[in-house]
Amino acid sequence: MSKGLFITFEGGEGSGKTTVCKYIYHRLLEEGIDAIYSREPGGVDIAEQIRNVILSVKNTAMDVRTEALLYAASRRQHLVEVILPALNAGKVVICDRFIDSSLAYQGHARDIGIDEVMEINRFAIDNCMPDLTLFFDVDVETGLRRITGRGEKLDRLDRENLAFHHKVHEGYMMVCERYPERIKIIDASQSVEKVEKDAYKLVIERIRKNV
Repeated sequence: MSKGLFITFEGGEGSGKTTVCKYIYHRLLEEGIDAIYSREPGGVDIAEQIRNVILSVKNTAMDVRTEALLYAASRRQHLVEVILPALNAGKVVICDRFIDSSLAYQGHARDIGIDEVMEINRFAIDNCMPDLTLFFDVDVETGLRRITGRGEKLDRLDRENLAFHHKVHEGYMMVCERYPERIKIIDASQSVEKVEKDAYKLVIERIRKNV
């Protein structure tokens, strides 16, 4: 491979993106492709500490701009410690969430503005945008049923009201319209096997173009 490739996975709560993201990563390794898996917010120690602050249910008083700035700070640390070194080494970076999450959640759902949140993140990422983004599209109610059905502890964002999660989905649709060449939409209401198959096809096609 001549250069690294940056592939991100996006979606609302319960979209299944994390499951598919890990599946793609392990399958690429099986195919002999030099890949790494990471996630946002988090991925490295400092960024994980920021994640804990953002998602803690104790922090209900957090201002929306504080939230957006914390995500950008976490992203910056993750970028310089994990993403850029991997790309410079020619690896395929598989990342669970990146900048589009901030545009949808903080930009649109929190009413800060997509352009405003993009400006914050331009400073953080220094023009390092994904080469390919897969958006896992599922209706909000289905996604929320999935996460509550797992019996897992819900974080601060999981606990937001239904209207907020609908705005997140609306925000993602707006972001998909802005970047149609980069973002590919996958119907995440299908079976896990079908979603994994659709996602892998798009990823492997993009990797082959990069060789």
